[in-house]
Amino acid sequence: MAGGGSIANDGEAAAGGNGGGGEVTFTVVMSCLTAGAGGLLLGYDIGVTGGLTQMESFLQAFFPEVLRKMSSAKQDAYCIFDSQVLNAFVSSFYLSTMVASLVAGHLTKTLGRRNSLLIAGVLFFAGTLLNLAAVNISMLIIGRILLGVAVGFSSLAAPVYLAEISPARWRGAFTSSIGLFANFGFLMADMINYRATTMARWGWRLSLGAGIVPALIVIVGAASIPDTPNSLALRGRLDEARDSLRRIRGAGVAAADVDAELKDIVRAAEEDRRYESGALRRLLRREYRPHLVMAVLITVFYEMTGGVVVGIFTPLLFYTVGFTSQKAILGSIITDVVSISSVAVAAVVVDRRGRRTLFMVGGAVLILCQVAMAWIFGAELGTDGGRAMPRGYAVAVVALVCMYAAGLCVSWVPLSSVVTSEIFPLEVRSAALGLGGAISSALTFMQSQSFLEMLCSFKYGAFAYYAGWLVMMTAFVAAFLPETKGVPIESMGAVWAQHWYWKRFVKLAPAKQADGPE
Repeated sequence: MAGGGSIANDGEAAAGGNGGGGEVTFTVVMSCLTAGAGGLLLGYDIGVTGGLTQMESFLQAFFPEVLRKMSSAKQDAYCIFDSQVLNAFVSSFYLSTMVASLVAGHLTKTLGRRNSLLIAGVLFFAGTLLNLAAVNISMLIIGRILLGVAVGFSSLAAPVYLAEISPARWRGAFTSSIGLFANFGFLMADMINYRATTMARWGWRLSLGAGIVPALIVIVGAASIPDTPNSLALRGRLDEARDSLRRIRGAGVAAADVDAELKDIVRAAEEDRRYESGALRRLLRREYRPHLVMAVLITVFYEMTGGVVVGIFTPLLFYTVGFTSQKAILGSIITDVVSISSVAVAAVVVDRRGRRTLFMVGGAVLILCQVAMAWIFGAELGTDGGRAMPRGYAVAVVALVCMYAAGLCVSWVPLSSVVTSEIFPLEVRSAALGLGGAISSALTFMQSQSFLEMLCSFKYGAFAYYAGWLVMMTAFVAAFLPETKGVPIESMGAVWAQHWYWKRFVKLAPAKQADGPE
């Protein structure tokens, strides 16, 4: 790979050199927490959607046919929630996220990372107000489209902000904070849903309207933090970049040190402009084959863990095995607590034990859980969904979902963003991340649109389907993903060049021989 081992990406003057040798100031901590809080937007929407889709007041107002199926004693348990209109309500959010991700990269670069987070908060606030006032399906879907655009912006701006401002020593932990905040969003939504389920007529408005809280957190937080020096330098605002760098470094850092670091950041910004065009064409070259494969497969595999659909439909899954609506949401709250604890554990150990170890441990747990759920559903609920599941087995399903959440949250949830934020060199970074984002949004949309129908058609085979994917992705990680723990971004090319398989594609070259744009 020409130049891959010597050129830092546009954020790495901050992510590698920034931090004053690993020192973390109060401004850095608050800025990273605010950027990580962008995960609240996605987490809250996923959590609130899962509860709403089996909440009586919501179904009575918008989906009465689903409510009738819930009340039918002869209804196939697998097919209770199979409704195209309900699927459209859920998946419209992810379709708009996919479209937003196609333009978010350009806007994040031209408007700045912080401003993009601010826009995301404002759009989420507007979408929440529209859903709160909804009187028909059209208003709900338009509101969800606004929410999806907001998450499309925050999902790109937050990790880039974190990569550019985090000290290299703590890059994995700070980047993992997005997943931690997303799980706090799940928990917040489920706790509100738990109370709203008991409200006969307007409980659903409480659930949707409470989305104002994460929106305000992001708006207020983004308005109070500095933009990254990298972003400001990239837009030619050097004086503001210097001021931002002083805030990040603290009052004790000498002006000469700030100026020296700013020169590195400006150099990185110039490299970014140099490689601004032709990135997708470069990604298709032979020397970037590992990066193309990872951009596609890490994203595909993360989506096919089943984590997204389980996150959305956990209350529906618990309702299917025989719990009441409120107890189903209580089960989801328990799962949220397990998820938060697991993401926190991952943040602590990811920079100590390494990426591959967490991937392998998590993969083994996920495979075990999916196989066990396929067996329980097939044996106890039957192939036609006509039998009631014994309570002991229903409790076992809750325990398995909690184990599944733990395995997912120590592996693919944090590591999919950690790995993709650090393995791509500057010259293909924008293309690789853009490609991965588009694939992720497309797959999430397709799964959210089709999962309930797949559960109705495949029955317990839906869990075996995801188990097959998990076996495949765990084997891929074991064979083809190199360990990147503790490797400086600018030295990442050497990791590929030493890998048993990828070394046939990647050849290190001196920085002066780095490929320019086409």
